Amino acid sequence: MSSRVLNFFLLLSVALSVTAAVGQDSSLAPSQIAAVNQAITVFLAREHAPSVSVAIVKDGKLAWTGAYGFSDLENSVPAKTSTMYRLASISKPITATAVMQLAEGGKLDLDVPIQKYCPAYPEKQWPITARELLGHLAGVRHYKQGEEWRSTRHYASITESLDFFKGDPLDHEPGTKYQYSTFGFSVLGCAVEGASGMKFMDYLQERVFRPAGMEHIQTDDTFTIIPNRARGYRKTEKGEVVNTWLADTSNKIPGGGMIATATDLAGFAIATMNATLVSRATLEKMWSPQTMRDGRRTSAGLDWEIGRLGSHRSVAHSGSQPGTGTDLILLPEINAAVAVMVNMDEASASALAETIVKDFVPD
Repeated sequence: MSSRVLNFFLLLSVALSVTAAVGQDSSLAPSQIAAVNQAITVFLAREHAPSVSVAIVKDGKLAWTGAYGFSDLENSVPAKTSTMYRLASISKPITATAVMQLAEGGKLDLDVPIQKYCPAYPEKQWPITARELLGHLAGVRHYKQGEEWRSTRHYASITESLDFFKGDPLDHEPGTKYQYSTFGFSVLGCAVEGASGMKFMDYLQERVFRPAGMEHIQTDDTFTIIPNRARGYRKTEKGEVVNTWLADTSNKIPGGGMIATATDLAGFAIATMNATLVSRATLEKMWSPQTMRDGRRTSAGLDWEIGRLGSHRSVAHSGSQPGTGTDLILLPEINAAVAVMVNMDEASASALAETIVKDFVPD
């Protein structure tokens, strides 16, 4: 083992002993906390991930938070529960919530051509709707390999961020195929602005972040000084931990361009499950599989991923982009949730989140 790798694991062992931070009102039993600590320790060692932050919701309340490892390896900065991580695609259910709020309020019709609310997105060979965009059925393309996932161009607005793909045709007729699309959510962000008359992030701040108690979440702006922002890392083919690719996420703010703490995600989970942000009837629509024109159902709702963990219904979303891996799992039937955030590409945050859920949720 090289001295560099050895030093990394020596630092990691120190971090594991000093940076775990537990929520003051923890309602988890000591044995449950021990199991969570063990799962996180194994995860960090297996993935060689620099840091992880976790928040657990139980009975509709924040039950426990923890931060482990280093948010900045070069400067030996320990992770804290206030460390900010890129959300990546967990930005999508936040945007979906905003769209559904506007639909509830009669300001946005889910089933009319999206250009009514986003005229900056040109008409295509077929009309597309907000409902199809939310369900990833619209045919708007996803990333081109590498060049857009690691884009370094800075876009000044949601409308401007449409420029590089808005001239492309749809990949398929809407409603005929499930095709995950981050850029479809850029179109939805534009529609939020058109329907609300507000800037996208201003709308979220007023109608989503503040009601959900999400105190730290903001745009992942490359140029803004964001206190406690985690540095991002990746592993090479040889397994070495290095700084991640440069990437400016302003090309996809509604679908993958926000930054937050794990506690912010817990607040979003609590507000969602309590029907603070949208009604329970709307939640059921968001948490129901979408149906394609031939009658087949997808495994996704109005953006949420739908499944089961043990005997419990789960709704979840994961995210991955340069410098981050994230996962948010909600178990609405028992008012529980887990948020996991890691400052490394392709680290299996979802596997850790599922392990933690099984540790503290009864079958």
